[in-house]
Amino acid sequence: MDDSTNKIYLTWRDVDDLITRLIPSLQKHDFDIVLAITRGGIVPSAIISERLGVQQVLVASVDFYEDEELNLDWPVFMQFPSDSALRGRSVLIVDDIWDRGKEVVSVTERVELAGGRPMSVVLHYKPHRSLFPQRSPTFYAQETEDWIVYPWEVERGQLGV
Repeated sequence: MDDSTNKIYLTWRDVDDLITRLIPSLQKHDFDIVLAITRGGIVPSAIISERLGVQQVLVASVDFYEDEELNLDWPVFMQFPSDSALRGRSVLIVDDIWDRGKEVVSVTERVELAGGRPMSVVLHYKPHRSLFPQRSPTFYAQETEDWIVYPWEVERGQLGV
């Protein structure tokens, strides 16, 4: 975070307002599965799945390891649903923020490879930082350049305001 970036602390009401804004667009689709990207997507996916009435909520945990020789970051999936759980299913991939986009894009591609039909949703989208200029989340509540601190995040031992 540089000095020109605003740090925004969201309240639970702010999060509720963002999700409420997203629900009408999401309700136009019939999702079989909500797939939460850990850790940031867990809370929003629980709220979204409840509001959409989607009972099957799964988790994807992905991390990236740098290959200095090839100058690439490789996704490593610590946890991911089986291909058979995704095949032929409409999957809503949920994360809190699309910063560089690596997590959402990697999970989306893996769902596609398994034969699922993915769409993605985030609360905040940062197109100016995205590594994928030709891609974006399917749905997002707000574009931002700010540093967002969600109420479920711990910072220096304190919960966000």
